[in-house]
Amino acid sequence: MTQAANPQVNAQFEVWPGKAYPLGATYDGTGTNFALFSEAAERVELCLFDDDGSGNLTETRLTLPEVDGFVWHAFVPNIEPGQRYGYRVHGAYDPAAGARCNPNKLLLDPYAKAIEGTFEWNQSLFGYNFGDPDSRNDDDSAASMPKCVVINPYFDWGVDRPPGHEYADTVIYEAHVKGLTQTHPDIPEQIRGTYAAVAHPVIIEHLKSLGVNAIELMPVHHFVNDSTLIEKGLSNYWGYNTIGFLAPDPKYSSSPNPGGHVQEFKAMVRALHEADIEVILDVVYNHTAEGNHLGPTLSMRGIDNAAYYRLVDDDKRYYMDYTGTGNSLNVGHPHTLQLIMDSLRYWVTEMHVDGFRFDLASTLAREFYDVDRLSAFFELVQQDPTVSQVKLIAEPWDVGPGGYQVGNFPPQWTEWNGKYRDTVRDYWRGEPATLDEFASRLTGSADLYENTARRPVASINFVVAHDGFTLRDLVSYNEKHNEANGEDNNDGESHNRSWNCGVEGPTDDPEINALRARQQRNFLTTLLLSQGVPMIAHGDELGRTQQGNNNVYCQDNELSWIDWASADSDLIEFTRSVSGLRAAHPVFRRRRFFSGRPVRQRGGEKLPDIAWFAPDGSEMSDEDWESGFAKSIAVYLNGHGIPDLDVRGQRVIDDSFVLCFNAHYEPIEFVLPAEQFGTAWVPVINTAAAGDEEAERYDASAKVSVDARSVLVLQSAPADEK
Repeated sequence: MTQAANPQVNAQFEVWPGKAYPLGATYDGTGTNFALFSEAAERVELCLFDDDGSGNLTETRLTLPEVDGFVWHAFVPNIEPGQRYGYRVHGAYDPAAGARCNPNKLLLDPYAKAIEGTFEWNQSLFGYNFGDPDSRNDDDSAASMPKCVVINPYFDWGVDRPPGHEYADTVIYEAHVKGLTQTHPDIPEQIRGTYAAVAHPVIIEHLKSLGVNAIELMPVHHFVNDSTLIEKGLSNYWGYNTIGFLAPDPKYSSSPNPGGHVQEFKAMVRALHEADIEVILDVVYNHTAEGNHLGPTLSMRGIDNAAYYRLVDDDKRYYMDYTGTGNSLNVGHPHTLQLIMDSLRYWVTEMHVDGFRFDLASTLAREFYDVDRLSAFFELVQQDPTVSQVKLIAEPWDVGPGGYQVGNFPPQWTEWNGKYRDTVRDYWRGEPATLDEFASRLTGSADLYENTARRPVASINFVVAHDGFTLRDLVSYNEKHNEANGEDNNDGESHNRSWNCGVEGPTDDPEINALRARQQRNFLTTLLLSQGVPMIAHGDELGRTQQGNNNVYCQDNELSWIDWASADSDLIEFTRSVSGLRAAHPVFRRRRFFSGRPVRQRGGEKLPDIAWFAPDGSEMSDEDWESGFAKSIAVYLNGHGIPDLDVRGQRVIDDSFVLCFNAHYEPIEFVLPAEQFGTAWVPVINTAAAGDEEAERYDASAKVSVDARSVLVLQSAPADEK
């Protein structure tokens, strides 16, 4: 649709005072209340857009008559769901002072619950003239802007309820809506790549078969497709470029109706909840798509630039950038904090999601300059009766000074444990001096979390995430291969802690391919049997490859999508078996850290809740831990030493296990623990055998050969099965 000229002003619409709360557009059955915060505004116009019947949009401008506490508001009777709208804000334009109001720029409502259309990149979207950033551009942007849409808030949730999984029992699956579903042959073509596809039974059945009970969706807030990527023939695939914090992005909807985007998202959540799967959203509150001082004027910049963004103190035409994207939201301003909190509450109460993963969360902790875990944002979350009760996962770093904050977030938060990722990668690629830290990561990273009153579940364990190599590529490439991104392979992380097993990329060498398959099983076994909360990246259980590209943020194509036709069925079955072992045995899902102290057993004797052994069967000494060349270790997990209670208040009792890890390039003979730890042991996982474990039982103190670069998991056997 094109934009009609000569907008009408205050034509045919009644305008009542309305209310300053809630912010945004709120339909009540008789009309719609509009409310917009702007301390910088001198006048605010609500712009209503309607189809004139010939493919053009007519614009009607209504001046908001009331302002209370810097919130401009009005109630317009008979405005119904489906109404397109935007704002024009009149006020000062003085970039050097941080003011960038310009009524010639149509602005998106920060509280819009649905947004329709795309950005048509041209000069009109920018507040300055190209080539002269100190000038002012007054081209009208309405024809090139998407429009906000009033939605119908009503939805039949039926008996929907949050699954409410305990962290210790949670297995997270990080996924991209489109990347997960775009090529699945059993999903109807018309809904592939959408919210409806995620809710399709074949996806739900796959997740359930893996033991997944929480899906973490990469950004679904309405985001901008960058002009620089479009010019290269690429697009913003990942979506970390938000412009609407309450609106689900229509690119992932099969419905042509903007209100249908919201309904489809809700239906997806309802279907996942019916399958006992939680929905966690990856959210980007640290910056917006408006970028730095050379970015477009799309929403908050033109509404109240100094309130919404952190500006450089001694020259307010520039933006503080802790995110590497051009700007940082001003979380020190009460209305910006309100926007974030209102958004979080909306997604919980109205969209029924179960938690959030906060992108570059350290930025939200920067009260002034330094990272402060007692910042206003965390205080608000702590006291909020809704937001404080869902899963809160921090990506505990940003690109600013002191931004790497793994282990330093408040007690109710969990964290993506980057140190877990790095240590486990280093161990399995054979780096020296990793044994003691590997042991710490395997047992929940007490060194990071125990001193702050947190438990093992504070650690979201992952080896692979969306940003970086896939699991298959991690064992197939030493170097990134990002040429398709058009940046001469300069983008993406260069230090991947990967190992190609001897050849870069695909090979026909059967020994190398066998080693790569074993290494993938090693990583999955380590991940799923570590204390803490495991997170699997979508497709890693299928053997997904990105052909060595470790930064597919701009690759919305077969390179980044899961290729379901090439799925590794053996790896899928292996992942299911290890995940099933985790689910069946609470010794792998402890809610408290190991103490190492003796615990009374059924027979009356006392054994530690955990014990570490060198391959010769002796308990690890300080000298063993400090040996930089050691690559092999066994750990005993005492199933009678779990300090947790079940829902009835009964002590949790489980079988005991011995896990033998061998990252050495040759087989190692392990001596199993002495009889006091268990009289007989049965192998249940052997990453070298890929599911073909022998039925053999091993006596206490028996010698067991563990293949090169493999894990052997043994379970205690009852005495009569010896």
